[in-house]
Amino acid sequence: MINTTIKKLVLTALLGFVVIVLSFLLLLEKHIQQPLPISKPQLFTVAKGSSVSTFAQTLVNQGWADGRFWLRAYARLYPAKVQIKAGTYQVPAHSNLQNLLALVASGKEHQFQLTFVEGTTFKQWLTRLKSQPQLTHSLQSLPVEVIAKHLGIDQANPEGWFFPDTYAFTQGTDELQLLQRAHSAMQTTLSKLWQTRASSLPYESPYQALIMASIIEKETSYLPEQPLIASVFINRLAKRMRLQTDPTVIYGLGDRYQGDITRAHLREKTQYNTYRINGLPPTPIAMPGLSAIKAALNPATSNYYYFVSTGDGKHVFSTTLAEHNKAVRAYLAKQKSINKD
Repeated sequence: MINTTIKKLVLTALLGFVVIVLSFLLLLEKHIQQPLPISKPQLFTVAKGSSVSTFAQTLVNQGWADGRFWLRAYARLYPAKVQIKAGTYQVPAHSNLQNLLALVASGKEHQFQLTFVEGTTFKQWLTRLKSQPQLTHSLQSLPVEVIAKHLGIDQANPEGWFFPDTYAFTQGTDELQLLQRAHSAMQTTLSKLWQTRASSLPYESPYQALIMASIIEKETSYLPEQPLIASVFINRLAKRMRLQTDPTVIYGLGDRYQGDITRAHLREKTQYNTYRINGLPPTPIAMPGLSAIKAALNPATSNYYYFVSTGDGKHVFSTTLAEHNKAVRAYLAKQKSINKD
């Protein structure tokens, strides 16, 4: 009789224990599956060296958890599911704590993006980099020539040596790494296209082709015309004519350029004033895109030596100075008519 009573008590206690454990596990699962209070994707940063305890406290501080108990308990029961990896993550809307733990354990940090547009200058690139709070800034106090040396660029002015594109990066990436990637992309692109260049081009090196590509890039944003623009400059160089292209003058003026090129600017002999110097300027004047590089290395075949804007992004091309002057007068008349209206 006594043994039977003891067995019943033990069985009751065991059942009670099982009920308590199951109730705890169900309650734990409820807390882990509870949606986080976010209605749209949100960035979440896990600091380096974070433990489960500090991670849980971060969630409390963020307002995403009522306390640390349930997460710490979950970590003790399922340590493989709670691997805290430092980084900045984008948490999808309506995620729960389990989703967040899986994301953090994956180490797949959010990829920020930065786009560098064709035709922009190295100075503009540095400004764009400085405006990105997610980057680590190590270049802002360095002279341009020092930055070029860090990147292994032979020229003191690294203008043109970076490929315009969209670059992805994670929180804390050093801005120098982005420039290294863009420089490597430009080197690869230029080297590959140099191998397929047309014959009899007036370039002594890929770098001179890069200079030409930058001028083409600044002369027109209408891509179908770029090979024709290239042909004009190639024809001019072949006849030992000066390039006489405004974008090089503007680049040479630097901060002195205020939106208008004056006659004094055109008379001023700078190393970038192609109205006063022969041949190419000493460096590129911007970052050329793929289309401009292709145009510089495989220009159209033409007899054109002149071109003038039509005011809509395109150009009128001429073989003689008389034709060119006529096209210029037509353009000026059109502009005068527009201004009257």
